[in-house]
Parts: sequence; C-alpha cells; structure tokens
Amino acid sequence: MLTTVPYTRDLVLVGGGHAHALVLKSWGMDPLLGARLTVINPGPMAPYTGMLPGYVAGHYKRNEIEIDLVRLCRHAGARLIFDKVDGIDRGKQELILEGRGPVAYDVASFDVGLTSKMDLPGLTEYGTGAKPLDAYAAKWHKFLHQVSQGELAPSVAVIGGGFSGCELAMAMAFAMRSIGVKPSVTLIESSSYISGGGNTQRKILAAMESLDIRVKTGVKVSEICLDRVILEGQAPVMAAFCVSAMGGVAHDWIAQTDLPQKKGFIEINGQLGVCGDEGLFAVGDCAVMAHAARPKAGVFAVRAAPILHYNMRATLTGGRRKTWYPQKNYLKLISLGGQSAIAEKFGFSLKTKFMWRWKDRIDQDFMERLLDLPEMITPKPDGQLAVGALEILDAKPLCGGCGAKVGRGVLAQALSTIAEPSKDVVTGVGDDAAVLRQSDGSFQVISTDHLRGLINDHAMMTRIAAVHALGDIWAMGAQPQVALISIVVPHMSANLQARTLFEISQVATEVLNSAGAQLVGGHTTMGAELTIGFTVTGVRDSMPLTVSGAKAGDLLILTRPIGSGVIMAADMAGQADGSDVAAALNIMGQVQNVEAAVLGPVANAMTDVTGFGLAGHVHAMCKSSQLDADLWQDAIPIYAGARTLSSAGVSSVLMPTNRKDTQVKGIEDELLFDPQTAGGLLAAVPEKSSESVLEALALKGCVGHVIGGLTEGTGLLRLS
Repeated sequence: MLTTVPYTRDLVLVGGGHAHALVLKSWGMDPLLGARLTVINPGPMAPYTGMLPGYVAGHYKRNEIEIDLVRLCRHAGARLIFDKVDGIDRGKQELILEGRGPVAYDVASFDVGLTSKMDLPGLTEYGTGAKPLDAYAAKWHKFLHQVSQGELAPSVAVIGGGFSGCELAMAMAFAMRSIGVKPSVTLIESSSYISGGGNTQRKILAAMESLDIRVKTGVKVSEICLDRVILEGQAPVMAAFCVSAMGGVAHDWIAQTDLPQKKGFIEINGQLGVCGDEGLFAVGDCAVMAHAARPKAGVFAVRAAPILHYNMRATLTGGRRKTWYPQKNYLKLISLGGQSAIAEKFGFSLKTKFMWRWKDRIDQDFMERLLDLPEMITPKPDGQLAVGALEILDAKPLCGGCGAKVGRGVLAQALSTIAEPSKDVVTGVGDDAAVLRQSDGSFQVISTDHLRGLINDHAMMTRIAAVHALGDIWAMGAQPQVALISIVVPHMSANLQARTLFEISQVATEVLNSAGAQLVGGHTTMGAELTIGFTVTGVRDSMPLTVSGAKAGDLLILTRPIGSGVIMAADMAGQADGSDVAAALNIMGQVQNVEAAVLGPVANAMTDVTGFGLAGHVHAMCKSSQLDADLWQDAIPIYAGARTLSSAGVSSVLMPTNRKDTQVKGIEDELLFDPQTAGGLLAAVPEKSSESVLEALALKGCVGHVIGGLTEGTGLLRLS
C-alpha cells in the first residue's frame, strides 16, 4: 500500500528571477504536500543583476554572482527544465516551450525579467545588449582579452544613460585600467541628461570624468558599424566594443499571447496575480501594476517574493490571498567602477567607499541566503532493526541511474544459475544483449534495462533511460528496431498521471525514432518513485559484435566522458555545481546512433560503459578476449567537475563494489570505477583503422578518444 501523499496539482515557475529563487528557498523549508513544483529556465544559473557591474569591473568572479538553480531545485524537490517558454495556451493550461513539448500547469508564475532593446541598425551584428548576462559577459571578456593582447583598440561605446549604462561604462573603464590599458569609453544618451537627480547626477558625472569617460547627451544613434557608432549630425564615435543599455524591453513572446499586458509587460493586480486569471502570477521586471507604477528594479522582486509564495500556496489550497504594497521610495546603490558607490534615497545622495562596502554586504547577504541550504539528511527509522540494517542505512543514500545497480560480482553469481541457451540463442548471459539467429540467416538482438530516477524531470529522465537502453543495441553493432517501455510513476491524481505519461511517451517516441526504432507499447504502474525502463530489439545481417572479439594490437576508443556517477551523487547531496550537472545531463541525453554507425563496421569488439564503470567494462572485454589492457589516464575524457568532486571524496554507492570487483595496476584513479548512466561506446579498433575512425567521427560532429591499447594476456588492467 502506498502511504505517500499523492501529487494532485502542478505549480510551474517560469524563469529563475530573484523572486522565484527566494520562493524555491522557502518552498524547500516548508513544501506543500500534494503540489508538484516545476521550474523552467534556459540554463542552470540565473545572474544576480545587482552584482553585474562589480563582476564586469573585476571585483567578483562569475560563480559569485550566479544563483545555482540546480541546487535550489534539488533543495525544493522541484524538477528543473532547461528550456525557454515562448507561449501559453490558457484554455488548455499549457506552457509552450521552445525545445520540447508543452508543460501543463494548474498554477503558474512568470519571473523572466527583461531583454535588451536591440532595434538599432547594426546592433545585433556588431554590438551586444547588456542582457542577457551570458551573451554580454562572453563578448566582454573576449574583448578584454583581445585588448590585453593588443589585438583590438580599448574603445567602448555604451548606448543609454540610465543608471545601468553609467554603471557599466564605469565598470568597463575600470577593468581596462586594471590591466594596464588606457581606455576610451563614450556614453551616449539621446535625452539631454543622464539618470539621477541634481546632486546624484553631478556625482555620477564627476565619477565618470575621473575615469576619462566621455558623455554625449542629446545625441541620437543612427547605426552601429564594426568599429564605430554613427550619430545623427555628429562625427562618429570609434568603438571596437558596443553595448546597449537603452533600458530593458519586454520579451517578444509575451506580446504574442493573450495575457493582459501593457507595452508587452504582463498586467498584474495587487495580489501579484495576472489580471483576470486566477491561476497565473507574474513578478519582477516582466510585470506591471497599473495602480502602482514603479521603476524596473530588482528590489521590488525581492520584496514581493514572500507575498508571491503565500498567494501561490493559497491558490493551490483554496485559501485567501494577501495584497502586496510596493514601497514608494527605495535605496539606490550605484557602483562607480572602483570599489566606491553612491547611495540615493528621498532625493539625497552620498558617495563614499563605505557605500561600496554597504552595497557589497547587501549583495553578499542576498546570495548567502540562497547558498545556505540545509544539508540533506535521510531520517533514520525508530525502533529495533535487524542485524546489518543499520550499517546499510549509515552508508550513502541510494543513488539513482546506474549508481543503484547491484555489483558485478553479485550479478555474476546470480546469473551462473541460468541454464545454457537453446540453439536459436547464439549468445546470452555475459554480453550486452542476447543474440538470436533468424531463419533468413540474419540476427536479432534483445536487451532490457531500467533506471531509478536520478533527476526529477521525468521527460529528461525518459530521454536518458532510452539512450541508456539503446546503448546495448548499438554496442552489438545492430540497428535498433522496436521498444517496449516500463514506467513506475510516483503516486498522483489521474489528471497528473495523464500529463506525466503524455510527456514521457512523447520523449520516448522522439528518442527512439531518431535512432531508427519505434515505441510499440509497454506497462505502467504507480510506486514510491520514478523508474523508467525499456526492452529494445535490434537487427544485424552479420553476426553482432560481442565483448570477446577484441584482438591484441587493437586500440580502445571511447565516445563519452566518465564521471557522471560522481556528479549525480553530488547533485543528490546538493554538493554539485549546477553548470556541471546540466552539462553532464545534456551529453547523457544525446543518442549515439552516429557513433555506432561509424564504429560498428570497424570494431572487433564493442560495449557501452555503464554501471560497472570504465574499468569493469574494459576488464569484461579483456577477460572474454584473453587480453590485457593498458589505459592512459591523461587520454580518458572526464566530465567537468567530476575530478574535483572525486578528489573531495564524493562517490556513488556502487563505486566501492566496482573497485572490489575489478583490479587495476599502476596509478590510482577512483573515476575508473565510477558507474556511468547512458555512458559512451567503448570499441576495440585495429590500430591501422583508428585514425580514419576518429576522422570519420569528427566529420559527423562526434568525438572519439583513444584511451589505451590491448595486448596478449589474461585480463589484467594497467593505468599509466
């Protein structure tokens, strides 16, 4: 009998803005049982805009100004979808996504901020907007490096004289001075003055003058060119780098929806609800309150977060909402390039180094609120326990994916009791898939695999599970044919079951079709947690590849990095960097049919690297082929972040068992025993063919790594 509280309502947060980040922190401390929380954001990180000028000036590192949404979502028990929303169907209560199928909601909130105004001729081709941060930061740091190498002139134009434009102009001038370059920075504003009241404006102008920044007001830009900005009626401004800070504008997709809006901004009421729609909310710079107009400033999103959190819970539980009253006056802290700032409120302003320290403390406190997440601890049961139970509970929490598999030694012992296969079965126990001889002389391979969920996103989990199961077919050099899916979904209402199974079947069909196979059915039950598996068949005209066909002199080619088990184990514990998790998931979810098509006709033996780790799978090939293997540590690709985590003692549950089951001589490297989920193909290829294989992979946009070689032997592995 299931005793968990079933999911009955879907809450979706669109965007990783400041308010949503604070909601995630609060939700993790006190989740609403029965509500399934989803976050949709293009990437794993969300920038804290208050620290952007300090980052550009060089006072902060990139990771110090980014909110790690992966860690926050793990803390909140939310699924995180890396995608962009570009529409909404309010009739169906579905959010339309750019890169995958729609996501259904009962309650949804928008916190997607602004985008830069890019309507000047040539700005898209030769300039950049101040938002989004990723694009601007990448171009700025590339430019700064080129300036430091003398490849480009240190000339910058900033278009827009608001507080943001002034801060960026001073930050970039300071950064170039810091690398020993005399900058030429020009601020261009179409109105007759820059932002700020009289006293504040004078202080900002004085600060820009001290950095030799030219300020041109009352000037209109007509065009952006490769190395200059063309002005109406004036000489052009030379600029090797041009950034637009003309003020943020609403995202184009909002204007194309039927959401109530003003100039593309979503219109909301005093409860932060979208006007006329009880199931929708909006907050931050993407929203506008007609009865309480306010500037676009992050402070309002931060202050609104508790009310947003309360009102969304009230909507999900049938309670009453609260009204939000935005403050009329708020503190403005304006960075001046170096570690000084101006504070302004009620028309008064003050400029001192203390103001920078004050601003820095406020910003650091905000980030620390989102970083200070409680340690994930599995509660221990009360009462008496049978002998041995406590030792297992005191070990690491059970991993997902291949980290949850049983060890190779235990599995081999269990499989030893299976009877010899019949004459129609060419190979069975011990290889990637069973091989059956067909009446026409061709061969069919069949394999089954399932994964315990390692992330909350069931669609991405389906993609990874499908790629993982297909790996056995590809490893045999066969063409995937058909698949059956086996699904265990968490306890939920019939409505959420339908939504979940629709998403899963869509993704499964997409992945299988891209590999040349088709989904033909399956089985579904409800259980304690998400589990997805596939039974897959494939066909091959000639005898499929096995692990026993490798030959002395072959080189080992690996198509994917190792270390996914370490990263996923760290993610479960809230210790992984969100960017590393996102990068690993992206690779794990990619089909390998192209790699299989290149390697299959050439390889003498092939397998896919999964639960037993790289060492375990190399050992299986060597033992079956009566060979030894020399592995080259520096040649083995590693997922970003995996080495650091492994060196810090992070490992998956299965790693110690893998290490015990497979001995490796030479250098010590824990990652050789790390269980992989949807791992790379490992092929034994004749040395004379290896170079052409690598070239063929590269031509098709794939990667192959020669990680070692095989010699005559008895199954010994050496790492050098």
